[in-house]
Amino acid sequence: MADPLRKNRIVLTYDDYAVLPNDRNRYEILEGDLIVTPSPTTNHQRVSRNLGFILFSHIKKNISGELLYAPMDVILDESTVVQPDIIFILKENLHILSKRGVDGAPDLLIEIMSPSTVKYDRLSKKQLYARYGVRWFWIVDPDEKKVEEYEREGESYTPVAERSEKDSFTPGIFPELTIDLSEVWA
Repeated sequence: MADPLRKNRIVLTYDDYAVLPNDRNRYEILEGDLIVTPSPTTNHQRVSRNLGFILFSHIKKNISGELLYAPMDVILDESTVVQPDIIFILKENLHILSKRGVDGAPDLLIEIMSPSTVKYDRLSKKQLYARYGVRWFWIVDPDEKKVEEYEREGESYTPVAERSEKDSFTPGIFPELTIDLSEVWA
């Protein structure tokens, strides 16, 4: 039996999203539903900066594409607008960049866990990213000091690697890069 509340629900679009207030909250639309989360924690931001610096240095050296950081709109369709923590687009796919953000599926999306985003990042967003064609997806957990790497197969993700604390990590999308994870948590 259909849920009567879902039948009459309001489905938000990018146009609705574009007029939301700038109040330090992070807004996203997941299949028409508005998701609001507070600003990331200090530890989250340190991990984002450290990992971003490692990736940026590698990408710049290899001229392999574009690395972007939150807040940046990734518009997977008009009713699904997300703000992943780190976004990577291969050079051959840079046509998906537009004035309003990233219009389409990037090659890699990275979500850094915060207490307020765990449910969405691990479940809803992971499923959406696979469905919309994001080839690589990482979940970075600053508290557990762990990185999980997934690669898209069909419309879902297959786990590729899980590394923690002081391990080294060679990502599938960057096979010539080895990341010393202790530098990410520093």
